[in-house]
Amino acid sequence: MEQHCSSIRSEAVALMRQGVPNRVVAERLGVPRGTVGWWRSEDRRALGEVYHRPLMDCPRCTGRSFDEVAYAYLLGLYLGDGHIVSKDKQHHLSIYCDERQTGIIAAAEDAMRKVIPEPRTGRRRKTGCVEVKSYTRHWVCMFPQHGPGKKHDRTIALEPWQQAVVDARPWEFVRGLIHSDGCRITNWTTRDVGGERKRYEYTRYLFANKSDDIRRLFTDTLDRVGVRWTVLARAGLPFNVSVARKASVALMDAHVGPKY
Repeated sequence: MEQHCSSIRSEAVALMRQGVPNRVVAERLGVPRGTVGWWRSEDRRALGEVYHRPLMDCPRCTGRSFDEVAYAYLLGLYLGDGHIVSKDKQHHLSIYCDERQTGIIAAAEDAMRKVIPEPRTGRRRKTGCVEVKSYTRHWVCMFPQHGPGKKHDRTIALEPWQQAVVDARPWEFVRGLIHSDGCRITNWTTRDVGGERKRYEYTRYLFANKSDDIRRLFTDTLDRVGVRWTVLARAGLPFNVSVARKASVALMDAHVGPKY
């Protein structure tokens, strides 16, 4: 293997010494990522370098700036249909998407890569849905709402820095929440027009979540962007937030639109 790939190995080592990440080297040269990692460790040993595990490309740990548009959208997805697994030897962020909504699946994966570019991402198909995953322990830094149990059984509150992002990018946050736990539907009713009963159709946005805190984050943001909303009880409980007024639906259509 080493003899067959000696020229490729030399090229890989040269690239790594220039600071090119293992993943990029592997993709560029068509070599398994594990092989590139082994070559890097052997080269460090030959140079007498001591390896220190990096912090990863985490904005909270490194203080670097990050894509706030992508983060506001991803925060909405996470609060709706996301969760974080963080335990020994298993760390990842998961967002569950309807398998038919391929655009949202791609958008979720793209947002993960823009917020923390370095971790590996992947998709896992399950019955009726696709789980989009990104593998790093540092997602708990970006989503401090992570904790044991279901979100609606514990307090969900944004940190000041998260609220600042939502305030600056409210529509991306709303779009993420709708893409996770919301929908755009067409309702109908009938009314008398000139003595004749006619069918009347109208568009409505709905957002449903058991967490009072998450619904409040949604409605507070709607208030901020000028969208009027009402609460529709389900089995006597206020789980549904409805946007049905024509001007507000037009705003939602301009910034959110149907799920895709």
